[in-house]
Amino acid sequence: MAVCARLCGVGPARGCRRRQQRRGPAETAAADSEPDTDPEEERIEAPPSPPRRSLLELPPELLVEIFGSLPGTDLPSLAQVCTRFRRILHTDTIWRRRCREEYGVCENLRKLEITGVSCRDVYAKLLHRYRHILGLWQPDIGPYGGLLNVVVDGLFIIGWMYLPPHDPHVDDPMRFKPLFRIHLMERKAATVECMYGHKGPHNGHIQIVKKDEFSTKCNQTDHHRMPGGRQEEFRTWLREEWGRTLEDIFHEHMQELILMKFIYTSQYDNCLTYRRIYLPPSRPDDLIQPGLFKGTYGSHGLEIVMLSFHGRVARGTKITGDPNIPAGQQTVEIDLRHRIQLPDVENLRNFNELSRLVLEAREQVRQEQQGGRHEAEGPEHGPHQEPAEDGGKPGDAAAMATEQPGPSSQGQPFVLPVGVSSRSEDYPRTCRMCFYGTGLIAGHGFTSPERTPGAFILFDEDRFGFVWLELKSFSLYSRVQASFRNADAPSPQAFDEMLKNIQSLAS
Repeated sequence: MAVCARLCGVGPARGCRRRQQRRGPAETAAADSEPDTDPEEERIEAPPSPPRRSLLELPPELLVEIFGSLPGTDLPSLAQVCTRFRRILHTDTIWRRRCREEYGVCENLRKLEITGVSCRDVYAKLLHRYRHILGLWQPDIGPYGGLLNVVVDGLFIIGWMYLPPHDPHVDDPMRFKPLFRIHLMERKAATVECMYGHKGPHNGHIQIVKKDEFSTKCNQTDHHRMPGGRQEEFRTWLREEWGRTLEDIFHEHMQELILMKFIYTSQYDNCLTYRRIYLPPSRPDDLIQPGLFKGTYGSHGLEIVMLSFHGRVARGTKITGDPNIPAGQQTVEIDLRHRIQLPDVENLRNFNELSRLVLEAREQVRQEQQGGRHEAEGPEHGPHQEPAEDGGKPGDAAAMATEQPGPSSQGQPFVLPVGVSSRSEDYPRTCRMCFYGTGLIAGHGFTSPERTPGAFILFDEDRFGFVWLELKSFSLYSRVQASFRNADAPSPQAFDEMLKNIQSLAS
């Protein structure tokens, strides 16, 4: 009966709820006033509550598992709770897991035992201390810019300078060279080494200016010098960078060679500043996956460009630049609202035919812009709300592009018009679609910059091209096939702000 009472929720002395329902009000009141005299019910009591256990009472192996699943930044505070926690947090298993999960370190513990360095030292004195410099950066080297990727590589943090392939092999993989590395030579502190030069690693210095900016300095620039002086350095650099001798290529690229050599000798002798860059955010309805591309730029060779989508506009921003168009400038801008229907191959060979189609698209854009201004200024139209900068919501352009008539996803035959120059003849012979766009041209030193009309040619997911109408030249772009960690923007707003910053520095 007591068990039944507890299950029904009326207590051990109240009887079954079903029996109470059969009684009248008077009987129920009388029964409630009677004392409980059942000896069996007096002996049965409610089970006691389970005792509360402290975290301190858990076995050490369980605490190691719990602590190892927490972020490493929380563990120092946990060590201040008590002596037992502090002792357990000296277990290297915890810190090895944090190094692996937070920074991708998968080194064998034996390698650390040989050097006398613990995983806790690696985490606290190397990874956590220099976490702010991991990711992609653009060096401040005049108009040339560049792409630096700082990564955790084994028990090192290494800064790799990414370089485009040799001109004009745009589809070849990127080249990269180490500029600096950081590692634990002993348990006291991390050591920074400069990797540039011909005498091996030597002493360097890194200063984190702020969250999105840091600087490097070589403390032993004599390691950059060769016994034969500048001339020998120059010839060695040509063999390494171009695979050819000075006499073979000097007459073709004299100015560019001198300026590029200036980057890799004089500039790296001094303090260099790096500013963070992010990879563009991706949306499901983008025309193609945004990212980094290698592009041909006439006598300037190959350069790195970042393709990003902003509603109905796509932009190509230079990560590396040249004396004409510096890094940070928007080299091409594509109006995804205006698709160009290319003619058949025979008519496409005629440059005048392509020029006519592009100029017609430009005139349509001009009329739409004028119509928008008149509508905004005309009082007879009443209040007018200015459109967004890019004229639409994200994804509108891709949707509009697919709605317009055109070739199938397999593409249509493509050939460059006669008279249009190209650094590489190995461009795709089929394309998916074409849009109106503008390309930025300027004189030496970024003088008299001007946006001129052109045609954006989408070949496939990893390649696109741009026909510069005024220059009668063609640039081919191929995707950089590399995985970059710690390079995603925390938000679309942060990416847009980054673009504005690098462009303002280039102006």
